Amino acid sequence: RVLEPGYGYIRLSQFQMDSGKEVLKAIDKLKDEQGDQPLKGLVLDLRNNPGGVLQAAVEVADAFLSDGLIVYTKGRMGNTDMSYSANPDDPSNGIPLVVLINSGSASASEIVAGALQDHHRAVLLGTRSFGKGSVQTVLPLSTDEERGLKLTTALYYTPNGRSIQAEGIKPDIQVDLAQVTHNRTENSGYREADLQGHLENGNGKKGKPAKGKKADAKSEKPLDERDYQLSQALNILKGMHISRLKADQSDATLITPSAQASADTSEQTQAHQP
Repeated sequence: RVLEPGYGYIRLSQFQMDSGKEVLKAIDKLKDEQGDQPLKGLVLDLRNNPGGVLQAAVEVADAFLSDGLIVYTKGRMGNTDMSYSANPDDPSNGIPLVVLINSGSASASEIVAGALQDHHRAVLLGTRSFGKGSVQTVLPLSTDEERGLKLTTALYYTPNGRSIQAEGIKPDIQVDLAQVTHNRTENSGYREADLQGHLENGNGKKGKPAKGKKADAKSEKPLDERDYQLSQALNILKGMHISRLKADQSDATLITPSAQASADTSEQTQAHQP
């Protein structure tokens, strides 16, 4: 969905077989919704995502990378080690990216976050992740398929060689979960009459809820206003966009005088030719 014009939001609650394709579809949809305007930034929310299919994690990371290693495993038996790398394209076209993680982000979520962090492709915001970075193999104990022994055979490593196991992924910016509170007017406070199942006053009169409130009313504030971490992620994306604009302007300023000097030299040379 769109947080604000130019800024998108994608949430993954778990990694399923089609998660990679769904992320690509979501990116395309967000771009289409912008019309002629470019997508300025994107938030990928992996909070409380317990993981899932490894291949899905690789595909999601690949949606934001154009090359390089995504994840590799290393275990006691070298012949079982595996590695996964990005395809030579970036479907996201380098869109500024902030990834939200917390202590509930585990396994596949940590693989994605670690890869994007090591490649400096995204800013990680939130709290340290869970630290589930082990590869487990189930060995049958008998001909009975219902019985087996689960063994830890390898560990996951990020592109820079960091082990995820028991350490987790540390965010670039530590932001604890909090809710944004706003100053309330006199009529916006809660009263006894606002509570569901409140006692009547005994005189046959029904308590009146505070003006503008309903007893069962749910918050209608936008998600980014109720979610402090998401609100900060949006602020970071806006800052990244401004930095890009300033960098582009600086490059244009450096190039223009040089080009003008070259043109002037060419004109002078032609003027002095017989």
